[in-house]
Amino acid sequence: MSTSHLVHRNLKVAPPVAVSGQGIWLTESTGHAVIDGSGGAAVACLGHGHPHVLAAMQAQLSKLTYAHTALFSCESAERLADKLVGHAPGGLTHAYFVSSGSEGMEAALKMARQYFVEKGETQRTRYIARRQSYHGNTLGALAAGGNAMRRAPYAPILSQAFSHVSPCYAYRDRRDDESDADYVQRLGDELEAEFQRLGPQNVIAFCAETVVGATLGCVTALPGYFQKVREICDRHGALLILDEVMSGMGRVGTMHAWEQEGVAPDIQVIAKGLGGGYQPIGGILVQERVIAAIRDGSGGFMHGHTYQAHPMACAAALAVQEVIEEENLLANVNAMGALLEQGLTERLGNHRHVGDIRGRGLFWAIELVQDRGSKAVFDPKLKINERVKREAYARGLGCYPMGGTIDGLRGDHVILAPPYNVTEAEMGMILDRFSAAVEAALVG
Repeated sequence: MSTSHLVHRNLKVAPPVAVSGQGIWLTESTGHAVIDGSGGAAVACLGHGHPHVLAAMQAQLSKLTYAHTALFSCESAERLADKLVGHAPGGLTHAYFVSSGSEGMEAALKMARQYFVEKGETQRTRYIARRQSYHGNTLGALAAGGNAMRRAPYAPILSQAFSHVSPCYAYRDRRDDESDADYVQRLGDELEAEFQRLGPQNVIAFCAETVVGATLGCVTALPGYFQKVREICDRHGALLILDEVMSGMGRVGTMHAWEQEGVAPDIQVIAKGLGGGYQPIGGILVQERVIAAIRDGSGGFMHGHTYQAHPMACAAALAVQEVIEEENLLANVNAMGALLEQGLTERLGNHRHVGDIRGRGLFWAIELVQDRGSKAVFDPKLKINERVKREAYARGLGCYPMGGTIDGLRGDHVILAPPYNVTEAEMGMILDRFSAAVEAALVG
């Protein structure tokens, strides 16, 4: 590849160029074909080139490509909102569409603040989130997140309105003398203590990923955790913001990950599985009481983007959601997710360098360790997670690696997140190539 004028993620290494995608496959300019085993960053939930989505995009393209929301609404955005919250799941009644998960989190943070301004509780200025979380790369979302590695260069310019408590990370943080219930209680006590430190009357919201995504690697909460979090927020009048940018919209086997936790959020952030990568889109789903406070107060959300509720993006997302429903793909997510869990366990469950296999639905990760017994990590300089990525790619598989699992520096994990319509045969190929890649990366 000649010198590129594009700012790539790594300016020292030119990435391969993808030239086509069909189904679960991506093909680069050299002809090398790769199974998109993680949907990029858990995005391509239907794979590539789905005919229903392409037809919907073409139809929208011929009718309306853009209309500014200061003047107009558009049919595709209205229909998408009806599809997502017309039946008021968990009491969520309104949708606001933007162009990314980061923009969605910014909207959630600002709407939560405005909700309390409208109610006259202007002293509420603080947010509590969790360490080793990720909520996006814009400055507000980055401040909310607890990804130490991504925060570090920008720490001096991040808002001080955010503080962080421990994640629910039982593999490393639950003590040997604690039951699951004891550990959940300890985490609840820590959250309560942070409310008290800040002054409960000063807290706007608690923000958490329902299933932690890239930073911690598909970590699910223990039973009762989110119910305890919900109770604490309710007792102090704070909102619960659940970030389901990665884990939502069917990824973990239910349309919303919170459905498996026995709670509903006040504001939910969505993105990746919403549009499946066919167009850039994200958004928030909001409880009626939050919208009512704004509607009955100033009358308008003091926030906006040029491309919010974009006609093309909403048309693509609507088509993706129609496919998920019409092809009964949530059932496939659960069936193929069980195969993925079983296959990872059979192939890597006893591997001396695989400390934990975790996830839900079609959202799974392995945590790599130097020693299973002590859970000792590899030297970060080895970049073990990147080794797995390279070995997988050489074998025709794309996966999603990350370092700094534990504290932003130490720890390695690798995520698999196949499309919802993955077949049993394709799952077999993913498992074969992935396990071979892990073996090759950890030789010696």
